[in-house]
Amino acid sequence: MFSRYEYFSTSISAIYHNIQKIERNEMESYGLKGSFAPYLLAMLRYPEGITAAELCEVCDKDKGAVSRTLSELELRGLISRPLDEVARYRAPIRLTDAGQTAAAFVQQRATRAVELAGTGLAEPDRQIFYAALQRIALNLNSVAKEGIPPSE
Repeated sequence: MFSRYEYFSTSISAIYHNIQKIERNEMESYGLKGSFAPYLLAMLRYPEGITAAELCEVCDKDKGAVSRTLSELELRGLISRPLDEVARYRAPIRLTDAGQTAAAFVQQRATRAVELAGTGLAEPDRQIFYAALQRIALNLNSVAKEGIPPSE
């Protein structure tokens, strides 16, 4: 018999792996890496620019991963940032015109994927699901930071 934990963890894991596969497939069709998707979407929300430190927080990625991705995005002409190495981490990063086009593509395809994923869900069910998912994420964040408290 599947425990609640097994059902929860395997479902979340399957969702995450499918999201990664969709990102890889869609971004590959655009000539980009799947790992670029969340960064492009995040930067699209900040047309005035976002710092690398803020991008770490928004995308929930470590500094090294963000730095590597930004280097690749810059090489591909999708972002612009200062040339001064000292200022690069604290200066706002902006999408170039090509970056905005790529981000708009990602946003359109991601919206379509989420629509398809929610097929068969009524709007009230969808609202309950997202509220529950957000609550679970917040609760797990607390447990991850503070540890599992003893059983009562």
